[in-house]
Amino acid sequence: MSPQRLKKFISKFRKSNSASPHVSPPPTPISQSSSPLQTPISTANNLKERLWNEAYDNLKRSESKLVEAYENLLSAELPGDSHTLAASAENHIKPDPQERWHQMELLVQVGLQKTKKDAESKQKASDVIRVISPLKEGIGKAVQAAPEAAIAWVGVSFALEILANPVTESGINRDGITYVISKMNWYWNLVDLLLEPTRADPYFQGLRDELEKHIVELYQKLLLYQMKSVCLYYRGRCAAFFRDLIKLDNWAGEIDTIKAAEAAVRTDSEQYNSQETRRHLQVLENTAKSQLEELQDIKDAILDQEKSECLKSLSQTNPYHDKKRIEETKGGLLKDSYRWVVDHHDFLQWRNDPQSRLLWIRGDPGKGKTMLLCGIIDELEKGPSKNPKPAYFFCQATEGQLNNATAVLCGLLYMLFRQHPALAIYVQDEYKHAGKRLFEDRNAWVAVKDILTKVLADRVLEGGILVIDALDECLTGLQPLLNFITTTPSRAKWLVSSRNWPEIEGKLDRPQHKVTIHLELNAESVSRAVLVYIRYKVDELAVQKKYHDETRDEVQRYLIGNSHDTFLWVALVCERLAHSEVQQRHTLKILKMFPPGLEPLYGRMIKDISRSIDANLCKEILAIVSVVYRPVTLQELLCVVESPNLFGNNLEDLKEVIRSCGSFLTLRGGTIYFVHQSAKDFLLNKAYSAFDQIFPDGIAHQHHIIFSRSLEMLSKTLRRDIYKLRNPGSSIEDMSPPNPDPLASLKYSSTHWVDHLEHSNPADSLTCVDLQDNNGVHTFLKCHYIHWLEAQSLLKGMPQAVLAMQKLQTLIASPERQLTELVRDACRFVLSYKQCIESFPLQLYTAAVLFSPTNSLVRQLFRAEAPAWIAMITKGDIDWNACQQTLEGHSGDVISVAFSPDGRQLASGSYDNTVKLWDMTTGQCQQTLEGHSGEVWSVAFSPDGRQLASGS
Repeated sequence: MSPQRLKKFISKFRKSNSASPHVSPPPTPISQSSSPLQTPISTANNLKERLWNEAYDNLKRSESKLVEAYENLLSAELPGDSHTLAASAENHIKPDPQERWHQMELLVQVGLQKTKKDAESKQKASDVIRVISPLKEGIGKAVQAAPEAAIAWVGVSFALEILANPVTESGINRDGITYVISKMNWYWNLVDLLLEPTRADPYFQGLRDELEKHIVELYQKLLLYQMKSVCLYYRGRCAAFFRDLIKLDNWAGEIDTIKAAEAAVRTDSEQYNSQETRRHLQVLENTAKSQLEELQDIKDAILDQEKSECLKSLSQTNPYHDKKRIEETKGGLLKDSYRWVVDHHDFLQWRNDPQSRLLWIRGDPGKGKTMLLCGIIDELEKGPSKNPKPAYFFCQATEGQLNNATAVLCGLLYMLFRQHPALAIYVQDEYKHAGKRLFEDRNAWVAVKDILTKVLADRVLEGGILVIDALDECLTGLQPLLNFITTTPSRAKWLVSSRNWPEIEGKLDRPQHKVTIHLELNAESVSRAVLVYIRYKVDELAVQKKYHDETRDEVQRYLIGNSHDTFLWVALVCERLAHSEVQQRHTLKILKMFPPGLEPLYGRMIKDISRSIDANLCKEILAIVSVVYRPVTLQELLCVVESPNLFGNNLEDLKEVIRSCGSFLTLRGGTIYFVHQSAKDFLLNKAYSAFDQIFPDGIAHQHHIIFSRSLEMLSKTLRRDIYKLRNPGSSIEDMSPPNPDPLASLKYSSTHWVDHLEHSNPADSLTCVDLQDNNGVHTFLKCHYIHWLEAQSLLKGMPQAVLAMQKLQTLIASPERQLTELVRDACRFVLSYKQCIESFPLQLYTAAVLFSPTNSLVRQLFRAEAPAWIAMITKGDIDWNACQQTLEGHSGDVISVAFSPDGRQLASGSYDNTVKLWDMTTGQCQQTLEGHSGEVWSVAFSPDGRQLASGS
């Protein structure tokens, strides 16, 4: 500790000491040893008493004659002592510290009184008292606070008389006395400052002991100097006791000795306090570090949670699981069937040439492109660990979550963020504001494209590979996706596959540094791969069906001769031969019924279905599965088949019928899929006779059948509080579907009934019976509209409900019809209360119905659904006001708005320094644009509506 810091501490201690005097507890026994005591930590006053008494007793041993003379002098001054110094040499000072401190306390008071009398008698009080008075006051308070340590102040109180007396005594060093007396407060408070009991730490006991030792030595020298000064001053009064004392004139050396002792104390104190400070700082640092780690853990947990939520929103599908599913569905991945492509010179050029950024593998349906890419992905994942793992996506036209450009980019981002968590920084800010809507609303493609553009520019993707299979099965946004692939700068390379479609070729043939592997131009390699696959499948059949060698060889020869190098054809034929109904003796006869080529094979499968007992049911199921907007589950299918009672709750019978659908369909996890997109294309192609068999009345009629059956099942099942939540405040976030779930079979019908109605209507919707007053749609809305909204809320499909009602409104042209009025009112109702219903489904029956305008048709129809405990509602508006929607989201006032040219979007600028983009159909916030440092005063769309300008 530096002297400057020590002075500050002393000053602080003086203030506190003078402000709060206290009485000490009884003193502890004092050791007769000069070494520091290893005693329990006591209070500060007990510590002072021990150290000063230890110093005094040490002097009694080392300077016995001087101390004897000093005590004799003090004995003569004790109150009540009747003898004189000249007459008696008795020493009345008690040797026991427990008794001695009372005497010392009295002697201090005697000394102070003598000083006062001497100064006044000399009539020099003006300057002397000005200096001495504060010293006397300090001595008095110190002794009052710690009377057991009064021994330290006796010599000082008598020495003050020397300063108060203007007569200069021969040999007296007044400067030395002044120095010692002026620093007594410093000496006195050393214990509090340097050896504060509350700061004791066993870790520093050695340093503390050394510091105590040097403080005691300093106290000894101070007491020695005081004793010599007092004895010299009073030597005329105690000559008999003083004649043997020597070296009383070496004052300069004495002061130097005191200063040296002070220096030793300072050195030790600096070391002790430095080490202790370091120790405490280390403790603080460790604590801070621990707290920092805990805070970092909390921060990381929050970030992990945000990343986890973001990944959940991105993961409409997990491409890793899609790949495994595809491989298992197709019977496993054979290395020998794809090995040729990784050794192909075009593949190696693309892989090794930094300038080759895109590889396109193209071929006709059934040529094994998907399995080829699965094999390539496996080979790429075996590459050097320094290279990023490939990210991939498998398009599938039959699945809504896998057949659009936004889903493709979301899937790639999902894999990239899983592989490289640091890349999530590019999406987190956007996701914080928009949430999962960032990947779902109308502008999802724009948002996801911008995010992936930033990701592809990151150095971490240097040497990476992005794989997209079956571009031809991307039904929505294919052209923007192709533009993105061919024009976006990327540190990663692209690998894509597709059929030989002109629209794809037109885009992929443009880029420079492109490499193409055309499967039809590599017929020999493909043929060898198909041959490997045929041998593998025939070996499986031979074991399963116990073929004789002749049968095995004949099956293999037929497959090789008729496959036309098409994996899918081989797979379909082998699947049929593996059917339990096919006996070994029938194998060759059935085998030769399958013509070469996919289309002829599909035609043959339709003929087989037509001859089966379940022909009509199979065709009905094929028709339904061909026109639905997403793959349906077994339960959902039951809602739209003509005779659901035929199966009851026995889904096993339904599974058996699906397996009888001539290998067109497959079941995965209770959901029905086409075995291949080409199978669906075949059924929907009017050029083939199968179309008339599956859709005898046309596709529009099939849509109408699904619409009608959906509405029928919804009307039978929907009711108020279908999940039996009871509490109107039940939050959608806190509930889980009951088991069994009454909405499980209705999910598809509830979401898409209006879509099927739209595609089943003739051009003149007024002639459609279902859209006439008091018929299908009108009756359903009058009886079950808010029940349907409740179901959509529970299914988390409110945006789809809004779109459905707006779509329904466009289907009804005549303004005077009752249905038109009801649909218009229903649209206002759902737009007004969408946010409330979305979070709290049962608020439909309280807040939504009861606070709607008096003339609202929905309110009038469903007023009886309100809880009985609501007795009276304050009178509200009579009709819907001009406000169609309230868009909430800004944290400040909105000061600028602009509609997009097509009227489908609204931009708003706010005092919160942000711009928000709104979907005017659903009222959803699509994006929050940040970057302004001030209020956004103006917003404007470009003429084509693709860009937005904002000013602040």
